[in-house]
Amino acid sequence: MTQDTQLILKQARELTETGKHDDARLSLLELLKTDPNNQTALIMLGGAYFSLAKYTEAEMVFERLVLEAPGKGEYSIALFNTLWKLTRHEEALEEIKRFMKHADKETEKETIEQYMSIIKDLEA
Repeated sequence: MTQDTQLILKQARELTETGKHDDARLSLLELLKTDPNNQTALIMLGGAYFSLAKYTEAEMVFERLVLEAPGKGEYSIALFNTLWKLTRHEEALEEIKRFMKHADKETEKETIEQYMSIIKDLEA
């Protein structure tokens, strides 16, 4: 990762922390023009869309990340939460199942526990 990339990511994070999600989004989109597979920029972009209640756009970003890293909990949880916000509950629950098939049980222990808690709450 170049110093320019690191600087842009840092600035985008600062913009996000101060609630300037649209400015962060624009900055991340510029970065992704030159580094389209930067997963850090992509997860931050999805988060910016989510914070702006642009759930369809967030879903597209998180879907892309899940395709690249199907067993990564951070991406799965982001997609799950986005689908839930879109009131696509069946698809959100399918994301849990999909993730459980791909996740490394040791590495993704925390995400698995979160999902087990969600399932438990839904059953109650």
